[in-house]
Amino acid sequence: MKVPLKWLREYVAITLPPADLANRLTMAGMEVEGMQVIGGGWENIVVGQLIAINPHPNADRLSLATVNLGTDQQTVVCGAPNLRVGDTVAFAHVGAELIDGHSGQAFRLKSAKIRGVVSSGMICSEKELGISDSHEGIMVLPAEASVGTPLADYLGDVIFDLSITPNRPDCLSVIGVAREIAALTGQNLRLPEVSYNEAAFPID
Repeated sequence: MKVPLKWLREYVAITLPPADLANRLTMAGMEVEGMQVIGGGWENIVVGQLIAINPHPNADRLSLATVNLGTDQQTVVCGAPNLRVGDTVAFAHVGAELIDGHSGQAFRLKSAKIRGVVSSGMICSEKELGISDSHEGIMVLPAEASVGTPLADYLGDVIFDLSITPNRPDCLSVIGVAREIAALTGQNLRLPEVSYNEAAFPID
């Protein structure tokens, strides 16, 4: 069973590093067969917001996209067809390690002159971030994503792949695993409040 660390933290305070938590769970009989780190290599990649889009002076299919990064602004060359002012995006600074959308190979982003315009940074697609194979356009983030936040803090997570034995059906849910972690670490379990809105007429 795959369980995300962020989801577990909704129910129990977790202060242990992921590797230590995996070891504690395994020693308690809930074997962690694998651990997938999402966003572990997203250094120099932050949440930004598109504030202006202008045509490239020397190329019809390219645009000059200005991105608000919280502390500063960057204007970069972009060829994505889905650019839209106001969208929240993932912006990679020079030095970020990305996936080439065409070759699939990892590369480190450098400043480059594209059709006569210097571009120091990149607005990323899902494929360039290693999230999926989607490379038809840039990845648009939810509007509530805070500008300037490191992408690893916003989208990053650790996914534990647990081997649940037949005698522990109580751990076949995220709350069940969180309960076990609470017992192992001495923390309190925070159960979600469940409520339903009443209809406008009596149920009878």
